[in-house]
Amino acid sequence: MDFKMGSDVRTGNLLQALAAAKPKGRFLEIGTGMGLSATWILNGMDSQSTLLSVDNNPDLSSVAEKILGFDSRLTLMVADGAEFIKSLAGQTFDFIFADSWPGKYNTLEETLQLVAPGGFYVVDDMLPQPNWLEGHQLSVDELLVKLDALKNFHVCKINWSTGLVLCTRK
Repeated sequence: MDFKMGSDVRTGNLLQALAAAKPKGRFLEIGTGMGLSATWILNGMDSQSTLLSVDNNPDLSSVAEKILGFDSRLTLMVADGAEFIKSLAGQTFDFIFADSWPGKYNTLEETLQLVAPGGFYVVDDMLPQPNWLEGHQLSVDELLVKLDALKNFHVCKINWSTGLVLCTRK
């Protein structure tokens, strides 16, 4: 399918470890792709946790459905990410992995409102990547400034893997 945006193995390891820290958790992934990150998250989750994952590409989501659709803890959605995030207003999640423009570069504030107290908000690809479009570094820099300014989160930038930021709601 020529999909070259799957998460790095080290990112997956971190997602799995963080998922294990949230028993009976509600998890949200924005940017399912073909389900690689969802697999890591599911592997870290306990049997009473749930993962809601959204992507706007039905072809990629169908691959994730074929591979992971047997797991009753997982709900896969095909929708516009920004609209989907807005539809979740008032809900909270223990863990959000924003692996797409929605939730990361747009609808950031709405996404951060969905993080429960003590919950995690995780983004990757904060270090230059070969698949970045011209000028993408500016978007990353602007996001990092916004995350640094958060008053109700502890923010930890991790210069590892593809460049990660882990935010924990106070």
